[in-house]
Amino acid sequence: MNKIQLAPDFSISPIVHGFWRLRDWNLNKQELLSLIEQTSELGISTFDHADIYGNYSCEAMFGEALELKKGLRKNMQLITKCGIKLVSDKFPQRKVKIYDYSAKHILFSVHQSLRNLKTDYIDILLLHRPSPFFEPEEVAKALTELKSSGKVRHFGVSNFLPGQFDLLQSCLDEKLVTNQIELSPYCLEHFQNGNLDFLQRHKIRPMSWSPIAGGELFTPSTEKGKRVYAALKEVSAETGLAPLDQIAYNWLLMHPSGIIPVVGSGKIERIKSAVTSFNLDLSLEQWFKIYIAAQGEELP
Repeated sequence: MNKIQLAPDFSISPIVHGFWRLRDWNLNKQELLSLIEQTSELGISTFDHADIYGNYSCEAMFGEALELKKGLRKNMQLITKCGIKLVSDKFPQRKVKIYDYSAKHILFSVHQSLRNLKTDYIDILLLHRPSPFFEPEEVAKALTELKSSGKVRHFGVSNFLPGQFDLLQSCLDEKLVTNQIELSPYCLEHFQNGNLDFLQRHKIRPMSWSPIAGGELFTPSTEKGKRVYAALKEVSAETGLAPLDQIAYNWLLMHPSGIIPVVGSGKIERIKSAVTSFNLDLSLEQWFKIYIAAQGEELP
């Protein structure tokens, strides 16, 4: 797989491996290291985290596995996120979940992530969700400090809308490199709200979290899910019975905005299948067949 260039001096793999549910995979350090190595051998070099994943535990689990073979770090790109403060036994003083983009909290979060991941720098730091209480100049101050100190190389956002993206970008000298948003054949929100148009216009590659809709595509529990499942099955029959997950990934990959799926599985077979999806060649009609099924009505 060819690397994707997000900045003049920075590229990532066209599929990202996500660790949101790492705790659920029940892997010991050696097993996790083996998964990281096998994933890397497939050409996936970019790994996605957030400070809050696994009740603030997943980064440290990854870092402990990585410490068993430190040389792997030089060939990988690490993404993490900050900004959400969960109610957690780790922070008993918190009474309600909030978003905190003060410079103090951003710096605290990054320093904690660096310790957890056993690394000297983060390749991409994402602001996890837009906040109704957001001071872009305050955020810019923290990001500038992290960049100048070498602790973070690039910045992006997650779940931001175009106006929110523009607001932050207006206070930064450096270009934000991505927006990680929910995109799948089930979730059309960002196909329809102008976000993908905005990103495409500014040549910013979006990342897709939950690209297979948390399994809803394959074991549907809603009428919408059943419609999409039926469309995927129909396209599968047309393509010689290609696996449904590969069709879903290829549906994203063929979009002209250059979507980068975040594959959140602990099973190497699932990750291999995602990589194999590059070999499919869906037609435009097949793409729209799936889109229309999710929309629930014909195009106007």
